[in-house]
Amino acid sequence: MDRERDASVYIHFPWCLRKCPYCDFATSKIAKEDIPQRTYTDAVLRDLSDHAPQMAPLRLRSVFFGGGTPSLWEPQDMARVLQAIRAAFGDEAEDLEVTAECNPSSLDHRTAEGFRNAGINRLSIGVQSLDDRELQYLGRLHDAKGAKGAVSLACETFEHVSADLMFGLPGQTTGMVTRYVEQLVDLGVEHLSAYALTIEPGTQFGELHRKGRLTIAPDDDYAEIFLHVEGCLERMGFEHYEVSNYALPGAHSRHNLHYWQAGSYFGLGAAGVGALLSPGGGFRWRNQPDASKYMAARDRNERFVEREDLPPETRLREAIMLGLRTKEGLDLEAMALWTGLDPRTARKTEIERGIDAGDLLLAGSRLSVPRPRWLVLDRIVTDLF
Repeated sequence: MDRERDASVYIHFPWCLRKCPYCDFATSKIAKEDIPQRTYTDAVLRDLSDHAPQMAPLRLRSVFFGGGTPSLWEPQDMARVLQAIRAAFGDEAEDLEVTAECNPSSLDHRTAEGFRNAGINRLSIGVQSLDDRELQYLGRLHDAKGAKGAVSLACETFEHVSADLMFGLPGQTTGMVTRYVEQLVDLGVEHLSAYALTIEPGTQFGELHRKGRLTIAPDDDYAEIFLHVEGCLERMGFEHYEVSNYALPGAHSRHNLHYWQAGSYFGLGAAGVGALLSPGGGFRWRNQPDASKYMAARDRNERFVEREDLPPETRLREAIMLGLRTKEGLDLEAMALWTGLDPRTARKTEIERGIDAGDLLLAGSRLSVPRPRWLVLDRIVTDLF
């Protein structure tokens, strides 16, 4: 990875047909016929135009359409955005990874073919579960049959397909999760994101939990299923390359790896977040999160952006937090040059303490967390702060 030249682009689509009770993303509920498809696309293109001078000298590594529910976006409008992104970067990317997130309930043959024709070559399907009761608990619009149908369609249409699974749900067993994993792999999924349900403040689940009215699984169940999923997928040839992500050889998410490795990225659309980084410096920006206000501002050629400078200490903390999530870990020598602060001196005591405790491994200049310690990764990272 050439950190100084490589960049990724994330485009946020801020609407869903239903707001899931656990979701704290910048999204809102809308009927499909009410989505301002052309107006929003035009706003994103104006957003992109502002960043084009910054994009021109960089090399495009990946594009990710996230949300929200990007599978509600008209494919021809997504094609306009993708074409403009390629043009801004000089269209030099020959093997570009272009991912779109999809909900099973909004992926049909027309959408799949439209996405492929638009230039999307990788789908990420929000399956979450293959049990109807769990899906109902999570407030999802699809059932197990619909999820399997969407994954099957995706695998027939695209070479690269990822699926999301949520574990640690009330009453969930290792046997249930094993069946989900086996069924998804049998359908052709080459990448799997498996993560625990997190109760976030400000969500429906967060409010119910605060009132003591939400049933959640105990931590011991989470740990057991985490280890079981890992063993199950590794037996099927998947590499556990990041705490929550597994891939067959060659199927790693380039977009996510670029982010975890502290690369620059552009965030377009309402609530889009981007960061332009350079050795020892950089800044981050956040777009207006309200979609209506975002579109109105862009229509007037105005921008509502929160900007945050990223000094070396902030850069180092974030590099530690993200890099230690991966199997590869952190190259301390490279991080010293990239962030402007050498962790071998700035965190010397903390690193030595972590190594002595078995929480960290140091091989040459590469620092990583042993896989058996991934279950307590948050505590290990906090100790390095």
